[in-house]
Amino acid sequence: MAGIRLIERAKDHGDAPAIASRGARHSYSDLLSLSARVGAALLDGRPDLRGERVAFLIPGSAEHAAVQWGAWRAGGIAVPLSLAATEPEIEHVLTDAEVGVALAPRRLIGRVGPLCERLGIRRLAVEAALGANPAALPGISTDRPAMILYTSGTTSRPKGVVTTHANIEAQITSLVEAWAWQGEDRIPLFLPLHHVHGIVNVLSCALWSGAFVEAFESFDQEAILKRVGEKAYTIFMAVPTIYVKLIQALESAMPEDRQRWAAGFAHMRLMISGSAALPVSIHEKWTELTGQTLLERYGMTEIGMALSNPLSGERRPGAVGQALPGVDVRLVAESGDLIGTENEAGEIQVRGPAVFAEYWKKPAVTKESFVDGWFRTGDVAVLEDGYYRILGRQSVDIIKTGGHKLSALEIEEVLRQHPAIQECAVVGVKDEIWGDTVAVAAVTREGASLDLAGLQAWARERLSRHKIPRGLKLVSDLPRNALGKVTKPAVRELFERV
Repeated sequence: MAGIRLIERAKDHGDAPAIASRGARHSYSDLLSLSARVGAALLDGRPDLRGERVAFLIPGSAEHAAVQWGAWRAGGIAVPLSLAATEPEIEHVLTDAEVGVALAPRRLIGRVGPLCERLGIRRLAVEAALGANPAALPGISTDRPAMILYTSGTTSRPKGVVTTHANIEAQITSLVEAWAWQGEDRIPLFLPLHHVHGIVNVLSCALWSGAFVEAFESFDQEAILKRVGEKAYTIFMAVPTIYVKLIQALESAMPEDRQRWAAGFAHMRLMISGSAALPVSIHEKWTELTGQTLLERYGMTEIGMALSNPLSGERRPGAVGQALPGVDVRLVAESGDLIGTENEAGEIQVRGPAVFAEYWKKPAVTKESFVDGWFRTGDVAVLEDGYYRILGRQSVDIIKTGGHKLSALEIEEVLRQHPAIQECAVVGVKDEIWGDTVAVAAVTREGASLDLAGLQAWARERLSRHKIPRGLKLVSDLPRNALGKVTKPAVRELFERV
């Protein structure tokens, strides 16, 4: 058996520093030793977990990596849990994945302990697992399932996305090649570790390359900016909302702090934004403040990363670039016909070794999600001058009104430029005449006022006639997702109630 190459490569990195967390540094040798102990604790005398699901609720840390690796080395399937999840959300994952054992540090064991007791699931404190006596570990082939990540579930209950070790390796090697990861790289990790962005793009790519990860349990802006000012990092990955917060910090800082932080960002060889569309205005403001041109890319839980602006070459604001190494991408019209020309919108479909194996226990949904081996992403894009630009989700962001197909994301991009709007979400609301009408929910800036007539007058100068909002709701208490943006389902419900 070839084994899990991510873990095998750690042997070559030896005593090089791998992860720092909570004031302690751990080498690659440490990770191998700790994960072997976790594997032994999980096996508990058995020769192989044989695909048993191993759930864990652990903040970003060396312990998180050790438990993930330990689950894999014991033959288990890793099921990372969200630290922000509610008890019903955790229960759904535990029951749907049919988890056999759940781990958490003692300070968090109360989050999963009562559920485990009620559901008959073995629970294990991380500290105990890390202190277990070593034992023989099974050989693991790369075609075995490695991980189940749960989708956001905005339109239905979250589905479990099953990836094999080979899928994960393909996702890693594609990004290592495209973004030229090196052993000398240093990166902060503050992204959630139940998403591909944190697990693969940051943690796994870094550890594959022999690089160094500084882990934070959450986005600690003060601590991270301090380290940025010390030029501690060469790569930085974040979501758009974090870049917005950092822009605010830079603009409000004392001159000496602003200069030091800007120099720290300018020092990095690569800065990446993902997990949501990056507004062009934020892209341009970041370049203005730091001299860095953010690299935007596109991916999702089922496929890892598929598209990326280039490491060397034009990083076009508002676009997500071209297909990554080892990834095939095509656009397909609603009719099912392939789109072979530019400037015509179609669904993104993806094929390649990085694409997931199946939806957990949902063979019918899995079958419906593929056509001739191509995964149907449900995202709509257009190819412009060789670069893909995302228009939005078929079910949420594409509005069909008066015979036109509109991108809610494009309209939002324009509306955010209104001086009274802090945040907004555009949705299509059913209408007997138009099919859908363009409706916008807006959060106003402090002290600002906004009315529909005034917004429409402002929009007429910036939007074509059929894109002008026909409804407006001012909101301040809508549910927000992990990126801080008001959620589309909540906005649609808001309009449907009245």
